[in-house]
Amino acid sequence: MKINFKHMNKNTVFLLIFLFSIISLSGFSQEKYYVFLKDKKGVDFNPYEYFDAKAITRRLKNNLSLNDITDYPLNSNYVEEISESVYKTGIKSRWFNMIVVKAFPGEIEYVRQLTYVKDVVKVPEQQLMIAAYDVNSSVSDDDLLLHQTESMGGHIFKDSNINGKGVRIAIFDVGFKDVDTHPAFEQIRKDGRMLKTWDFVKNDEFVYNYGTHGRSVFSCIAGVYEGKNIGLASAAEFILARTEYGSKEPFSEEENWLAAAEWADKNGVDIINSSLGYTKERYFPYDMDGKTSLVAKAATMAARKGILVVNAMGNEGTNSWKTLGTPADADSILSIGGINPKTEIHAIFSSYGPTADNRRKPNVSAYGYVMAASAEKLHETQGTSFSSPLVAGFAACVLQLNPNYTNMDLLREIEKSGSLYPYFDYAHGYGIPQAKYFIEGKTDYSPSFQFVLENDSLIIRVDTSLTNNIAKDYLYYHIENSDGFVRKYAVLDVYRKDVIKFGIDDFKKDERIEAFYKGFVLSYKFK
Repeated sequence: MKINFKHMNKNTVFLLIFLFSIISLSGFSQEKYYVFLKDKKGVDFNPYEYFDAKAITRRLKNNLSLNDITDYPLNSNYVEEISESVYKTGIKSRWFNMIVVKAFPGEIEYVRQLTYVKDVVKVPEQQLMIAAYDVNSSVSDDDLLLHQTESMGGHIFKDSNINGKGVRIAIFDVGFKDVDTHPAFEQIRKDGRMLKTWDFVKNDEFVYNYGTHGRSVFSCIAGVYEGKNIGLASAAEFILARTEYGSKEPFSEEENWLAAAEWADKNGVDIINSSLGYTKERYFPYDMDGKTSLVAKAATMAARKGILVVNAMGNEGTNSWKTLGTPADADSILSIGGINPKTEIHAIFSSYGPTADNRRKPNVSAYGYVMAASAEKLHETQGTSFSSPLVAGFAACVLQLNPNYTNMDLLREIEKSGSLYPYFDYAHGYGIPQAKYFIEGKTDYSPSFQFVLENDSLIIRVDTSLTNNIAKDYLYYHIENSDGFVRKYAVLDVYRKDVIKFGIDDFKKDERIEAFYKGFVLSYKFK
């Protein structure tokens, strides 16, 4: 039954709320809702007072308005009335003109009838365990530490004194235990480059406790230990946000992510690194479309504000889910897959693309087994949680080198720098980003293979003078339809001249096969 409060006097309304509350307490509990408001009437906004100077600069560089209504605060009168009418309020989003509330049935019914309320959406409260992996790369610690950055051409940036200086990065994670004392961050502390912190779980500034995951992630962006780089952006600036609870991930972490993104935007960040992802306990694979989850909408909005969002693909590759988690499905962000350093191809745990609406993901990949800051020194750990910060640090170096890049310029150029580009598949994306592309430009490779038609067969035939006859001598291929959807792809060891033979009948009209070998890419279309 829906009751119309509009024609009742105030005393009657509050009497009804009281009665509904009594009924609620006897048989119902409060539940969570997103309350969306219709407008921001009568709200004043001065962007120069609200934003950090770097946020203003980013907007101007991206040709964004300084008076966008999504940046205006919520109408304080609306907020006050709703706050007084419900059990509890949570985050208040400028971007979505939304208040998170907990309310009893009678309370939310009253809120729903307010003339300035656009919509009320009930939110399920669920929890899930964070996935953990206990596998080893079988690569020595020293080699792993060197090659997790060297695989991206780290020495090329280092030789050019490119280290992320002047770039501001936000890290969203479960906590940053001991980052205020750990030697891997000593220079950052000395330089005063940890600019701000906020715990969106407890609503205070202290983030240097709770989980250790954020410490490891941070080190893969910017850490330096005993003179050796763990990540590439050792001279960048940082703000740290605790958005996650730890061993369990309640739905409110998506709200914390949104609040942290608005905070990061206000404080002038250029890049957000995020290693969270939500999948089967909350969503279905068809929800991974960049439009369904709150956190994907928040990541897309951050991108529209000119921020490069870098997010882990997820670690679902070996289970029934397989595909990426949200917000890796968001539009206009870099979603990062994991590479096994022993094989130099897809790490088995790394989630696969595409998105539910068939957009190409991951964008690029990086090592998914890394050396990272532990309680005392360094330790090996694994997951796309660490692939993502390696690329975030790489992106900071690219932005230092090209300060006029917009976030979309940065995204596209990082894709083009990929070790496989323009070849793509749903396991590797465009490959591992390469510093050489930004310092020396694109490399033109000599033909290393050809497509050969013989009778009713198509053969991929390689130049055997280039073949090393070892396990890492790979040929990649995919088959895609006219809409660009990749229906099949594979990575093959090259041991012989004719690598693989296809029957012509295996292909449909207008399908295209594309292959990559030794830097050379070639395609063949079936008509």
